[in-house]
Amino acid sequence: MAVRVNRSDDLNSLDPTDLKILLELIRDPRIQIGELSDTLGIARNTAQSRVRRMQRSGLLHEGGREIDLEAVGYDVVAFVTIEVNHRELDGVVGALRLIAQVLEVHEISGRGDVWCRVVATDTHNLQAALRSILRIRGVIRTETVLALHTHIQYRTEPLISRLAQGSSLAPARSK
Repeated sequence: MAVRVNRSDDLNSLDPTDLKILLELIRDPRIQIGELSDTLGIARNTAQSRVRRMQRSGLLHEGGREIDLEAVGYDVVAFVTIEVNHRELDGVVGALRLIAQVLEVHEISGRGDVWCRVVATDTHNLQAALRSILRIRGVIRTETVLALHTHIQYRTEPLISRLAQGSSLAPARSK
């Protein structure tokens, strides 16, 4: 079984070996090519050429080895605010952990109690994920906002650059 990739370059689909490579890179982003090939039982050159191909295509970001989920079909991003019965908070978080489409979960202040980022292949897939969330014991209600476009990806480089230059973490103030 191959997974169709939304790319127009040399990476049109991911076969089971590609998916296993991605999974190992997610589990251990610092894994060396030799270890990767040993773990998967494939030739070192095969592992290296496939990783390079995925990096060239932009599917796999070289620095942090993050995966472009849009490229593998998860192009709907939603931010879900969840109101929770506070006695059930730990159970809600545990249940959210079991939903593969939930990428991150934060306990928040303000309106709602929990915020999570969810990805989906389309609106029907998102609806199914939202229904799964609503079925969790302790969830009172949800509010969902769809991301239309990402202008700035998650990043840490500006903060670390500022620290490396000896500046404080506080943003620069205009005079």
